[in-house]
Amino acid sequence: MRILDRIALILTIIGSLNWGSIGLFRFDLVAWICGGMDTLLARIIYTVVGLAGVWCITLLFRPDEERHEVRD
Repeated sequence: MRILDRIALILTIIGSLNWGSIGLFRFDLVAWICGGMDTLLARIIYTVVGLAGVWCITLLFRPDEERHEVRD
């Protein structure tokens, strides 16, 4: 797995945990850390996590050989 794939997967997991906390507890961790969801930093984080999710879509359509490449 390429390093960009790993970074995208980690960011997507972080985003899903944030959405889970919003759904279960009505608590937005990103907004809490950044001082509100309308701050520039929060919007950057939301955008980067969203782009990571889009990148992870490509993982679904890669050939099996590329997904399971052997490391030497």
